[in-house]
Amino acid sequence: MELSVVKIEKPEATNFILGQSHFIKTVEDIHEAVVQTNPQMKFGLGFCESSGPALVRWTGNDAALIELAKKNALALSCGHCFILFMENGFPVNILNTIKNIPEVCHIYCATANPVEVIVAESDQGRGILGVIDGMKTKGIETEADIKTRKEFLRTIGYKLG
Repeated sequence: MELSVVKIEKPEATNFILGQSHFIKTVEDIHEAVVQTNPQMKFGLGFCESSGPALVRWTGNDAALIELAKKNALALSCGHCFILFMENGFPVNILNTIKNIPEVCHIYCATANPVEVIVAESDQGRGILGVIDGMKTKGIETEADIKTRKEFLRTIGYKLG
């Protein structure tokens, strides 16, 4: 078995969800979930088929995000993983809907941070072991950091008052 690191290539502010599912129906179900939950969201989805032709299956409503999803899914080439890139919305707006899709088994991350995916490869194929999401923790927040966090959440509309 060989271990490798696959860096997710994306624009700095672009959010994505990386997950594992178990069936090709995932492609259409995630598409429907996104447009039914947040019709304004632009997105691109790549899904790595794990049997038969073993293709990167894809869908979306934005050409650039679709290309980003296809490129990153192919770089991963891990059976039944999916990667969903989005604009005009955030993972928090769609994450529970995605997790409730019957084919979805696991979510590795939902972020705009730089991400590296730890991949194992055997004679049979490739699989995701986990992710490195963002940077190493630098310390513990101070009272000033708490104030900044709370102000930020209220500024962007995620908390009231």
